[in-house]
Formats: sequence, C-alpha cells, structure tokens
Amino acid sequence: MRALVALSDLKLVARVSEALGVTQPAVSKQIAELEKIVGVPVVTRDRNRLYLTPIGTRLAEHARQALGQLDRAAFDIEAMTSGVSGSVAVGVVSSVAPTLLPGTIALFKRSTPQANVVVSEGHFVELLPQLEAGALDLLIARVWQPQELAGIDQMTLFSEPVVVVAGRNHPLATGATVDWADVVDYPWIFPQSNSVARQAVDALFAANGLSPPTNTIASLSQALNLEMLRIMPALGLLPQRLARAQAGRGEIVTLPLDTHDLLSEARCFWRIDQIAQNATLELFLKCLQQTTEDIKTIPFG
Repeated sequence: MRALVALSDLKLVARVSEALGVTQPAVSKQIAELEKIVGVPVVTRDRNRLYLTPIGTRLAEHARQALGQLDRAAFDIEAMTSGVSGSVAVGVVSSVAPTLLPGTIALFKRSTPQANVVVSEGHFVELLPQLEAGALDLLIARVWQPQELAGIDQMTLFSEPVVVVAGRNHPLATGATVDWADVVDYPWIFPQSNSVARQAVDALFAANGLSPPTNTIASLSQALNLEMLRIMPALGLLPQRLARAQAGRGEIVTLPLDTHDLLSEARCFWRIDQIAQNATLELFLKCLQQTTEDIKTIPFG
C-alpha cells in the first residue's frame, strides 16, 4: 500500500524506492503483486514514468486512508504509554485556531488525560514576545515573509489560501466578476493595525495599485466578524476551509478575487531549548503534526 501511495505522489520508481528505502525491483515487485491481487492493471508506463490507472488512483486513495489510520493507531499507542503529565501553553492566531487546535487538543487529551492545555489567542506580534519570555511553550500562526528568529525553532504545518468573503446579501455577492477597485470603498474587517497580518493585507492592496481601505473594523473575533458580515455590507478575509464551511451554511459568499497566497502558510514556533526539556510540549507537537497530516488528506472541497 505504501508503494502505491508513494507512486501516486512521486511517479518515478526511483523516487519511490528512495522514499521507502527499498530497491527499485522491490517496488516493481510490490506493484505487480498488487495487480495480481486486484486482477486488473493499476499502473500504465510511459517511458520511465508510471501513471496510475483510474482503478489504481481509487485504490491509492483507499490505501492512503488506511495507512493514515494505521499511523494514527501507532501514534495513539505510543502516546498513551508515554506517561506524560504537566501542562503546555499555546499561543495561536484566530485564523488557524479552528482548523488545527480542536483536533490537536482532542488527540492530546486522549493520549494523556492528566496533562493540561492553556490556549491564548492573539496576533503574532503580541504572542512572539510571550514565547520568547517563556510564558508560551508554542506559537501557531500564519506567516508573511518568513524569516529565521534567534533562539526560536519553527516548522511549516500546512498551506491554505485566504479568501475575500462577504455576507450573502452583500451587493457584490451575486457579481460574476469583481475587481479589487470594486471593494475598496466598502467597510472591511481587518486584523489589528500593528499585526503582521495587517501589514500583509496592506501590501496586497498596494500590489493591486490601490491604497488600503480607510473604512475598517479591527477585530480578532471570528464569531463577531461573521455576525458583522451577516448584518452589514462589510468584507473580510477568512481561511478557505472556514469560508467554505460557512458558505455551505448559506452565511457568506467568497468573492472571485486573487489574494496571491496572502498569509497562506501556517507555521509553529518554539524555543530551541524546550523540546528536550519539556516532554509535554514534545507530545503536543507530535499531536499537532498528526492532526496536520490528517487535515492534508481531506480535500478542500
């Protein structure tokens, strides 16, 4: 199954063998054995590349899900036998919290019920000093123009577009085409003026040849922002997953504007010396990675 999934991603037998740490003949043998079991071809060959047939593609999807379940089971067993206790303090930006933290905390608490989690929500500029001072163990945020930070380690979690949204009754909600010039004069719900996210938004308008909107509301509260979108002709920015979930409930619409990968990358940050000293943080970080992998297997649509 792992060979099939790797082949789906990498296409070349040489790359699959390198990724799995086996020989190329071993990969070819595994694929041939799989085809013998299934009774139909699962790959087609074009020069030195292998492509999955429609049946192979479907089989790879099932294999990916099954392997994910096996990996999750192995992780659960390891975590439950770790005997970790204590607490972990997590700082997170509001655009990432609904996507990552519920699953991460649920997995963490299932693995170690005696450990505690403290979550603080804010924006990167205010949370980073708390991480550096030791008040936070972990910081999760969307990044703009990422850079190295002294004494801080970091890891990319996932990439997800940020989209422009409006309430379903907004004047632009039914427009087939919308330009950036069309949205400047409407009220906008923005991040705080001193935040990295706000700097990124201002840069986005500048890249489209426009000054940032002046009719703005600064708010970190997702619940408040969604209600304001409902009752007034405001515009805002939401992660694509959250926007699609809200659109599915008929609450908002996504406007057809290119945000040029605005704040699309989410990362986590921790002090370099902490992983070796804090077993609770180490476990929480593993839970975060597991949840991230789970999210990657679920398509946006």
